[in-house]
Amino acid sequence: MKLTGCIVSCSLIALVFTFTGVSASQDESEFNWQQSPSRVTQTAHGGVGLIQTPTARMHAEGAMTANYTDNEEYRLWSLNIQLFDWMEATARYTDVRTRLYSSSPGFSGDQTLKDKGIDVKFRLLQESRYLPQVALGFRDFGGTGFFESEFIALSKRWQNVDFHLGMGWGYLGTAGNTINPFCELQDTFCDRPRGFSGRGGKIDYQRFFKGPASIFGGIEYQTPWQPLTLKLEYEGNDYSVDRAGELEQDSRWNIGAVYRWRDFSFDVNYQRGNTLGFGIHYQLDLNSTDQPKIKPAMLPVASPRGQIDNFTDMNVVLRQLLSNAGFFLKTSRMTDDEFILYGHQLYYRNDDEATERLARVVLSQLPSHIKRIRVIEYNGNLALVEKVIDVDAMVKAAAYETLQPDVRSSYVRRAPDHASLTASDLPYDTGFYNGMEVFWVQSFGNPESFYMYQGGLFLGGGYRFTENFSVNATGKLTLLENFDKFNFKVDAMDTPLPRVRTYVREYVTRSKFSMENAYGHWQKQMGDNWFAQAYGGYLETMFGGVGTEVLYRPVDSNFAFGFDLNYVRQRSYENDLDFFDYKALTGHINLYWQPEFLPDSRLTFNIGQFLAKDKGVNIDFAKRFDSGIIIGAYAAITNVSSEDYGEGSFTKGFYLSLPFDLFAVKPAKGRGRLPWVPIARDGGQPLNRPIKLIDMTEPRSGFYD
Repeated sequence: MKLTGCIVSCSLIALVFTFTGVSASQDESEFNWQQSPSRVTQTAHGGVGLIQTPTARMHAEGAMTANYTDNEEYRLWSLNIQLFDWMEATARYTDVRTRLYSSSPGFSGDQTLKDKGIDVKFRLLQESRYLPQVALGFRDFGGTGFFESEFIALSKRWQNVDFHLGMGWGYLGTAGNTINPFCELQDTFCDRPRGFSGRGGKIDYQRFFKGPASIFGGIEYQTPWQPLTLKLEYEGNDYSVDRAGELEQDSRWNIGAVYRWRDFSFDVNYQRGNTLGFGIHYQLDLNSTDQPKIKPAMLPVASPRGQIDNFTDMNVVLRQLLSNAGFFLKTSRMTDDEFILYGHQLYYRNDDEATERLARVVLSQLPSHIKRIRVIEYNGNLALVEKVIDVDAMVKAAAYETLQPDVRSSYVRRAPDHASLTASDLPYDTGFYNGMEVFWVQSFGNPESFYMYQGGLFLGGGYRFTENFSVNATGKLTLLENFDKFNFKVDAMDTPLPRVRTYVREYVTRSKFSMENAYGHWQKQMGDNWFAQAYGGYLETMFGGVGTEVLYRPVDSNFAFGFDLNYVRQRSYENDLDFFDYKALTGHINLYWQPEFLPDSRLTFNIGQFLAKDKGVNIDFAKRFDSGIIIGAYAAITNVSSEDYGEGSFTKGFYLSLPFDLFAVKPAKGRGRLPWVPIARDGGQPLNRPIKLIDMTEPRSGFYD
């Protein structure tokens, strides 16, 4: 009987393994309809799918969808991102309307329970003429697991109808309408452990694909009226173990409709035979999003070049270098066949455009005997990269003399030549400088209020004494916040770890104006690819001390490495100048890698000792899209147990890095960062060094620029 009951579920699993081992030789481009934004919709939980159930469909790479959905028991806010064409990720907050955040009114008032969750889905097989698309997914797989599920999904389109079939475990499989095929193989898969390990936040692998399993599925019909899609699904969940309580289910069939308008979509659905739901979704393409720019037209280039013995008006070249190419010239030098420029690129973050603009400006008056233009770019007083431009090749490309002009092939990037650096009397920047930055700090899921924020200005300045040494200070001015809602400071959780970060509420609420940092800084380029710095003073909001860093970073290399070492003492949160008694030695070996098998991505490994004297590694993954927007995630795994760490079990977080260029009508460099840290405690916490060499030397490989 057991084998007989397994026929449906085992057949589905067998199909998956069969399909993933088959390759289709036919051109599949015509079957890639699921990549069209108008054909793919979101579930109530976020992520591509039907209403409550996921499908094997995915968006095109770079699609980001912000979702708000609502029904009687739950409100859900989610962000779905297609990181690669084969992987989507979803971050979600759930408001459980039937439960309070806590039973203590003094702690959380009448706020309802909030929970965060993360989902991922991987495409195993892309749809072809005869084979369906196949995907494997994990819903709410870390943390308290309100909706924790694993699933395998198949999708196949026929004309305007998309058919979906899947098998789910956990939340998606509570109805148990089929046999768990893994239970047939091993008894340990027959029962699903309850609860969660550690203090939450951990991935409970021991529960994957265990317990009851259910078949689910449905169809999507694209109506002749293009904005409208209709949905019908059959669920594998019976809602008997919901966090909102056992929910009444009159039917396992759900129906819904989605209406699309520009980048928005609106859906309405009827769930469980008794509940009305709706959703609003906004989609953004992280590859194509852009801000129209007001910028000067590139200067024309004549071919062949005229016979010019010398620059007719160097002042014109200087003005145009800044106004047209965004290049601030510090000095220049001419030899028999080369023209060398030393300076800073101020505005254009696209290296190809910046180089072409500079070359066009120079070529407008360049003497005819010059065969090469060499541009040495600086950040501060560090010479970071040299671009050697072949004049003849640049002229042909800029004058469109070839069918496919390629400006990038007309120049090479390399480490600055030592002879070039010593051949000119370069004026180094010294004296006073100042600047201003906007900051925004946010926190989700707090007991006092779901969303809390603080915004204002960082007012910075300093004095550069020599080529290598400067002093710097930054003041923090708070202009907008609701942190006054904090009704408690340090939590009552008893952990053996030093309080290196959990005094954060005291620090951020002590004053409208505070000293963020004040320190001395020394930097030097030790060789073609070696850089070093040392610093001392009030280094960040919570710590001061001394430290040093060394970095090896070749030009345009996919790999860089270095180390930092710091001896610090905890700053007082009662005033800007005093210190507490706590001291720590912290430092890391830092590895930076852009793997070829993950295009436009960077992995960072920081291996060493953290502020709480715990030892381990912080792993950071960053994915860059064509617009310059970067999505990142990190996790610190140390020798601190989840029980000692506290709620969340280990340090982790996410961030969105946005180029300022996307918000300006004129070209601009620089970027801002919006973090999301689910729970920040004391383990796995690094020192927030005021300057990092990997950031200072960014033009050498240009991942962020």
